[in-house]
Amino acid sequence: MILDGHAQQSIAAGAQCIRSGELLGLPTETVYGLGADADSADAIGHIFSAKGRPADHPLIVHVLDAASVNHFASTVPDFADRLIKGYWPGPLTLILPRRQGVAAAAAGGQDSIGLRCPSHPVAQALLKACRQTEGSAAQRVVWGIAAPSANQFGRVSPTTAQHVQSEFGADLLILDGGPCELGIESTIIDCTRNVPVLLRPGAVTREQAQVVCGQKVFLSDEWVAAEAAAPRASGTLASHYAPHAKVRLMNASEMQIAIDLLGDGLKAYGDAAPTIAVYSRAHLKVKSKQLLSRRMPTDAAQTAQQLFAVLREFDQRGVKLIWIETPPDGIEWDAVRDRLQRAAA
Repeated sequence: MILDGHAQQSIAAGAQCIRSGELLGLPTETVYGLGADADSADAIGHIFSAKGRPADHPLIVHVLDAASVNHFASTVPDFADRLIKGYWPGPLTLILPRRQGVAAAAAGGQDSIGLRCPSHPVAQALLKACRQTEGSAAQRVVWGIAAPSANQFGRVSPTTAQHVQSEFGADLLILDGGPCELGIESTIIDCTRNVPVLLRPGAVTREQAQVVCGQKVFLSDEWVAAEAAAPRASGTLASHYAPHAKVRLMNASEMQIAIDLLGDGLKAYGDAAPTIAVYSRAHLKVKSKQLLSRRMPTDAAQTAQQLFAVLREFDQRGVKLIWIETPPDGIEWDAVRDRLQRAAA
């Protein structure tokens, strides 16, 4: 069921859901998450089962404040502390050394844990409600909510409550906070290697992070230490964020040539449902009803906000192929480029 996430009684129902070890759909400024008590191994097991996600893939834990960080992390390097002060609440996840005996299942069994403080008002209200004991000494404090994107593993992330319901059905309680403001997952920086290492780009750019933390933020391929076999953080597999249709990245001229070559051949299908979707910044000459065309914004932030919703629309229309114009060069497009490259992998 979908509840108005801005209503006080909805927040109370969501907090009770988390305390009871159940799953909850919740909004953040990035994408919607599938949440559970980060310290409950049983509840975390429900997340992995519902998503079809391997249990050694760590989950990002959403926290309220610095006190919550100290519950989950054994140490916080100075540069990580500067990033927390500069970008929390916000779309930045930090990988920190995990305290022994805490949230092992959410961390995928690793000795590190990903933490983020979301800025969405509904997520903030939920985290505050989960921290309160409501005057009962027997009421356990929930220090954090593990919440990977609320979709089947490897598929397109949800940016509305309705997207979440389409993934998991009407039995899941979902707090509706409206469409996500950013529409793309958080930046992830690994803070366990004595220097910051960018694992996943997002709304917080590498250059912005460097200014705040006061030192170079390395790229993964710049860091010579061998990576673990299991992924260090959520959403960093080569193939991820993929719709059911096959995705191909092309430049505008390649797309137009392909459309022209198909031309008359597609007309034979008449008014049948579209089989190919096109998402481009360039204005393309599309004449066949077999080609479903959507314009990509020329602004990177606007494209990020709508990207997953557009991919979901294409899937719902039943297309078999999705042709997407390759994003421009420039750091402002890094996060969109990352998601599209993984979707097409």
